[in-house]
Amino acid sequence: MAKYKLTTREFLLPFIMITSLFFLWGIAHGMIDTLDKHFQQILHLMKWQSSFIQFSLYGAYFTMALPAGYFMRKFGYRKGITLGLSLFAAGAFLIAGTTSLESFWIFLICLFITGCGLATLETAANPYTTKLGPRESAEQRINFSQSFNGLAWVIGPLIALSIYSNQSHVEGEKLASLIWPLSIIGLVVLMVALVFSRLPLPEISEEDIHIAHGAHVSGIEEKPSFFIPLIRQPHFVLGVIAQFCYVAAQTGIFSYLINFVTDEGQHPRFDVKNGPYFLSIGFALFMIGRMSGSYLMGLIRPTRLLAIYAAMCVVLLPVVGSHLGWASLICLYAVFFFMSVMFPTIFALGIKDLGPKTKKASSFIVMAIVGGAIFPPLMGYISDIHGMSTGFFVPIPLFLFIFYYALQGHRIKT
Repeated sequence: MAKYKLTTREFLLPFIMITSLFFLWGIAHGMIDTLDKHFQQILHLMKWQSSFIQFSLYGAYFTMALPAGYFMRKFGYRKGITLGLSLFAAGAFLIAGTTSLESFWIFLICLFITGCGLATLETAANPYTTKLGPRESAEQRINFSQSFNGLAWVIGPLIALSIYSNQSHVEGEKLASLIWPLSIIGLVVLMVALVFSRLPLPEISEEDIHIAHGAHVSGIEEKPSFFIPLIRQPHFVLGVIAQFCYVAAQTGIFSYLINFVTDEGQHPRFDVKNGPYFLSIGFALFMIGRMSGSYLMGLIRPTRLLAIYAAMCVVLLPVVGSHLGWASLICLYAVFFFMSVMFPTIFALGIKDLGPKTKKASSFIVMAIVGGAIFPPLMGYISDIHGMSTGFFVPIPLFLFIFYYALQGHRIKT
């Protein structure tokens, strides 16, 4: 088998800069998922109230998906990246600058701005990786860049340790620990935006976007299914629902792990200030799961692996919710591992054999990320009433639907 270079000398700097985007938004997500417990403590919020952190972030993704795509088609992807970085930096600076107000709702507005920036960056980054080197190694470049995203998710909670170090309840100082981390992130992101504003980047074609989404459409014979409207493609419609279910379940589980290990009545129970360590461990297992899953898909059909992993989540979550001490905690970490392959696998199955409709279908599947905005408040509400462990029963129906999609719903009907 012929081997191709990851990139070329001509595109080395642009490729490094594009890869840095994956790292930056991974850091942001890793930090944000630690904040629920901190706001519950400092601002005395209920779990369902603190979950509006996820509602604001993923709501921004849903809101910005189509405008970001339109902006890039009109003004180009380089300007789109600069816009995304500018919104990201602006949101970070606004959060840092408004901490003295100690308003959760002002924080959510600033976070929404940050989320709009992150959504814009994610819309642009994958297609650009396909263009920055030999076409034959496009998928290898995407996977390489995404590995830095996984690493950043592990590091993000460790940065958040500095936020948890402040447990002051003095008026005006409750959110002071957000200032330095967010200011530094804002500065770094702003510097990267300045580099991108002057960095020569190649233009992106429609075919590059298809390749980024795993659909190689050049030189293939059109199939009858290409002419069927998307709404009449069951594997696509069910794929959108499955992706909604996955992001909903993932976000709820990520958001409440720190509550699970630190709340009163939990066993084992750990100090709140160490909570981000536990989330970092979960993200490390998530990254290991994705890397090993990529290898296993060379040995096992992706649909079968997805079904096995979804079934494992269905089996493990009742143990998580049953107050079984260390066994429950270990099973929760196992759920992190088994969730790892779901997003990219569902994405690939949902857009399979859609030809010229791939880009439009991809946009709808990306918009299914709104599940991450809707579900955590429900999980939080159940947890407020019945306890945090009981809250982990709530995602089970979502994984059951993913199990169905892996077994039957993904099949293409012509």
